[in-house]
Amino acid sequence: MVQQPSCLLLAAFALSVVRGNPCHACPSDVSDYLVAQTKNGAITGHIATNTSCVVEYLGIPYAKPPTGNLRFAAPEAPTSEVPFEAASYGFDCPLSPSPPTEYPGFTPQAQRIVEYFASAAGTPQSEDCLTLNIWQRPSIDQSGGLKPVLVFFHGGRFAIGNTNSPFYTGKYFAQAEDIVVVTVTYRLNIFGFPGAPGETQNLGLLDQRAAVEWLRDNAEAFGGDPSKITISGQSSGGVAVDYWTYAYQDDPIVHGIIATSGNAFSFPVNSPGLPERNWNTVVDAVGCGNTTEAMDCMRQVDWEDIKAAAASVRPTGSSSVLRSIPPFYPIPDEKTVFSDYMSRTEAGDFSPLPVLMGHNHNEDGYYRIPAYRNGVVPTDEQVRSFLLESFTCPVSFQAEARRANHVPAFGYRYFADWDNTRLYPTSGAYHGVDLHMVFGASEDTSGLPPSKEQKRLTRVMQRMWAAFSDDPTSGLTDALGWPVWDSESDTLALLGKDNSAEVEFVKPETYDAPCSTVVRGALATGSSA
Repeated sequence: MVQQPSCLLLAAFALSVVRGNPCHACPSDVSDYLVAQTKNGAITGHIATNTSCVVEYLGIPYAKPPTGNLRFAAPEAPTSEVPFEAASYGFDCPLSPSPPTEYPGFTPQAQRIVEYFASAAGTPQSEDCLTLNIWQRPSIDQSGGLKPVLVFFHGGRFAIGNTNSPFYTGKYFAQAEDIVVVTVTYRLNIFGFPGAPGETQNLGLLDQRAAVEWLRDNAEAFGGDPSKITISGQSSGGVAVDYWTYAYQDDPIVHGIIATSGNAFSFPVNSPGLPERNWNTVVDAVGCGNTTEAMDCMRQVDWEDIKAAAASVRPTGSSSVLRSIPPFYPIPDEKTVFSDYMSRTEAGDFSPLPVLMGHNHNEDGYYRIPAYRNGVVPTDEQVRSFLLESFTCPVSFQAEARRANHVPAFGYRYFADWDNTRLYPTSGAYHGVDLHMVFGASEDTSGLPPSKEQKRLTRVMQRMWAAFSDDPTSGLTDALGWPVWDSESDTLALLGKDNSAEVEFVKPETYDAPCSTVVRGALATGSSA
């Protein structure tokens, strides 16, 4: 009689997971797993559509509604202990999506993909938006204990972004891997980054912290291990999780970070004084400028009037025509965001959390679209500089800084260009396209089915994120043979090269050789353009 491999051994073979792991088969009656007993009461989920037994819990409040006196204030933990039916997504936080753009050569699916990615699908908004969503797959074999928890913060320049989108559904990821997947809605734009003089800053980042604190206290109710929380994010979400490693050194809660297409060195902040001026512009626009207590007045104005006034404030130009700075953006307060990341990084003044960082080969493929709407067609040199300044060089710099401080770091570059996710003939591996692989929802997002090789790469990348989430120090090495970052060795992973699911490794200098002469994006100077 042939002995079957153990569950642990099966999980170690990255490509075998395409066929599923029999050790994690669904229970015969999933209804026994629908109710999670949290510290805020019983939360009832439901079976996610298009899955065999993934339970999803949508729209769970993790903080009090930021309304009234809590508008423009730090989040407060919820105190109610009442049953909650987690049946649907919560509201999007207030945001103003950009108008549709007809870019030359748009594919039939392009507008749909962009709308889902850029919060332009018309999903409802409200100030009462501090919610999170959880997906987990109960399994017959409980011997593995609690599952790792992966928390995802969406991107959007801290100005747009939402979780009520097929782009970010966690159900397929949770179906494929034995992991708890979480997405978080947090305050954006003026509501999350108001710039009000003398007030608490970076509220959206504090919302993210509040969400992780709630998960720390309640993860076990959903089968999650509170000692194995990994925070991840794309673009500004990647910036946020990298900021986290500097801000919460004494109590990081999490045990690893995944930052894709963005970190603390990717994008510039506004120059000193500008956030306050932008805030005052909105204060005046809604009629609170002549009052003695402007903040009290701002907390009474209809939120939609504030949103409309904020939308009229122009972004600031930067050293790249492809990278403007939103008017309401993280501010160095020397608590959650710092003004001296270079010196802090060189001194190793960050939490020693293992990191997985990556970027896409053609990030500009998306950025060209809003630039075109503004009448800008970048030159080849402008594109080359932008990619180096905001993506290639920040990833290499941070990975090398971790290595120098004996912190495990892993880096990748994503190349794939699939038929069902293509925006126009030359969009390539554009900004955000790798998320289709991680969440596995490209068909839901684009309306077109993925190819066989695309499915294979999806499973490889889901295995990658899950392995890191389970063990950020050596999980990637054990599961995929991925070596820890070393600038002198073949340690940069190439994903989707030539639309293949096979992972290649090359020396980082293959792509980052020019970085010694490049000013990273966050260190670039702003302009008034």
